[in-house]
Amino acid sequence: MLIKKILEPERQIDVIHETDVLVVGSGPGGLSAALASARCGVDTTLIERFGCFGGNITAVGVEGFAWYRHENTIEAGGIGIEFEEVAKEMGAAVPESQSLSYELDSEGFKVVADKLVVDAGIHPMLHRSFSMPIMEGNRITGVILESKAGREAVLAKVVIDATGDADVAQRSGAVTKKMPLEELMATSVMFHLAGINKSAFLSEIRTNPQAYKDWSDGEWQVQTDGKEDNMFSPFIKKPFQQAIDDGVLPSDLKTIGGTWGAMHETGELTYMNIIQLAKIDGTDPDDLTKAEIEGRRQAILAIKALKTYYPGCKNARLRNFGMTLGIRDTRKLDALYNMTETDVRHQGKFEDSIGIYPEFIDGYGILILPTTGRYMQLPYRAMLPKNVDSLLVTGRATGGDKVAHAATRNMSCCSVNGQGAGVAAATAVKSNSLVKNVSLESVQKELKLQGVRIY
Repeated sequence: MLIKKILEPERQIDVIHETDVLVVGSGPGGLSAALASARCGVDTTLIERFGCFGGNITAVGVEGFAWYRHENTIEAGGIGIEFEEVAKEMGAAVPESQSLSYELDSEGFKVVADKLVVDAGIHPMLHRSFSMPIMEGNRITGVILESKAGREAVLAKVVIDATGDADVAQRSGAVTKKMPLEELMATSVMFHLAGINKSAFLSEIRTNPQAYKDWSDGEWQVQTDGKEDNMFSPFIKKPFQQAIDDGVLPSDLKTIGGTWGAMHETGELTYMNIIQLAKIDGTDPDDLTKAEIEGRRQAILAIKALKTYYPGCKNARLRNFGMTLGIRDTRKLDALYNMTETDVRHQGKFEDSIGIYPEFIDGYGILILPTTGRYMQLPYRAMLPKNVDSLLVTGRATGGDKVAHAATRNMSCCSVNGQGAGVAAATAVKSNSLVKNVSLESVQKELKLQGVRIY
């Protein structure tokens, strides 16, 4: 098929802002990067395409930030823990159902993130989407944005790509990679319910408790290391299968099933991670359009099944959807060092560690929870492109293989990497050096001052 092309006219673009460190994307990785950078005393700007900061937490509705946490879990500390603590103080968190963590309220955390950004002195730029990098040779010097104001330019000494999809890196000429469509992790449509009878719902949970071994039922087979199998999981599958058997749901919707997050006194059942859509490319807007529409359709059918077959859900109603899809897996940076399955399964250690992360792997049919005190270190080099200067890539797009991604994609790990990226960027600005040449001793020293465990 011949694709028509047009020539975009050359035009001048106003430089509306200049900064030391520019963070593109405000999910857990980007928000942590901006906070860490600003707290080092350099001018920091945070760009976000939506009207709130927080990414997966707020825009998608993924409230289970640290659901891996158990009695013997060893944490990195730093900004990830701060997210929970500040949210608790501001009434935007409740105890999580399957762990020793707090679930972050997706709406309330918008205000939490606002406070963190304002208190840190970050320059906020909401409702602006990244369009193109500004390059001088192989060095990035800023970005071009699209907004209601048209095209705008922001200049920076260091840019941090926290888009989740390595958008800045890819368009800057950095080498990225993406697995075949059929191998990508499923895309989720998050939703929240109201009108639940809490007593009846929780009575059913106690009467028929589900464990992680129950995830291996029907369409999915989940590999654990054994210790997870009999641990409690807020997993719901049986009512959806019953609805299919009775003709209430179409027979092709065998992937409906998943977990709930928190059951509130108000009758709200939040963080419904029930809808899983395969073969969706999160970098293809046509795929995203298809997934939004199909995901919402399936969610309404799932609610119908819950109302019919699950105790306490007779009067359930949709409270809200996340305002965008939950994408787990797209482009990743081909970094100076790409983390490996061995690193995440066998406590990888690195001289350039910028933080640690518990042995938590969730994806590609693997579920390993950190209940025995094991953890890995996260290398700084996994955020460094091989061929673009003054750019760091953080969040789920850091360098790594398939199984490594199942660990590092998790929001709390993105926060650890983000804080490391922010400190490194600020250190490079202060020392007038490239991020690839920054003093790791100085970076690690500052991270420790910010409460991060390095080794």
